[in-house]
Amino acid sequence: MRKDLAKRSGERRRFSGIFSRFGTKTSYTGYSEETILLTNIIDLETNQEVADHIWFAYTKAFQSAGLLPGRRVSFDARVREYSKGYVNKSYKINRRTTDYKLSHPTKIEML
Repeated sequence: MRKDLAKRSGERRRFSGIFSRFGTKTSYTGYSEETILLTNIIDLETNQEVADHIWFAYTKAFQSAGLLPGRRVSFDARVREYSKGYVNKSYKINRRTTDYKLSHPTKIEML
């Protein structure tokens, strides 16, 4: 599904998604950080679904938007490439692949 994002790598576009829930992740320094899950991500210019879900950090911009579960949120974001997968140098295992994400969300508002 994220193949549509691959075509727009590096572009800043307008998207929307449904706020599903809060979560947490452990940062590289070992501290817990709050995150949010958006589902059914739609590119508002083409009106096509580009991802089934995206996790974002729960930033001040999202906090001020007043997120409510089940409500649609619109935002601008940049399409970025990233590596994911398992790597073990000792056993020469490299199952790393390239995927695409949305980063640097701005102009966040509830619809």
